[in-house]
Amino acid sequence: MAGERILIAKVGLDGHDRGIKVVARMLRDAGYEVIYTGLFQTPESVAAAAIDEDVDAIGLSMLSGAHMTLAPLVVAELRQRGSEIPVILGGIVPDTDLGALHAAGIRTVLTPGATAEQIVGEVRAALA
Repeated sequence: MAGERILIAKVGLDGHDRGIKVVARMLRDAGYEVIYTGLFQTPESVAAAAIDEDVDAIGLSMLSGAHMTLAPLVVAELRQRGSEIPVILGGIVPDTDLGALHAAGIRTVLTPGATAEQIVGEVRAALA
């Protein structure tokens, strides 16, 4: 785990960033190097930053309901650039959307109420 880098991002018009900042702290406390790109990112900017920063995983936070459009676009942008960086999605995601998100290349989905242990455990699993 030492030296593993995780880029976390808010894609789209979702301006709520308290949760992603808490997750960033959890991941830092668990020993990861965390790069937060800030609010209002595009799928293209997230993919480019992830490759430029040579990260091991990407965490997306989406609370706006645009997860079915934007999260798969991040994966598609990565693949267009020849990258298979695992993408983890956190946010408000109905159970009925999970299958389609996994099929689109999202490694795992974390929903509200996930504990710090669950979040770190899912990141470790995605990196394994």
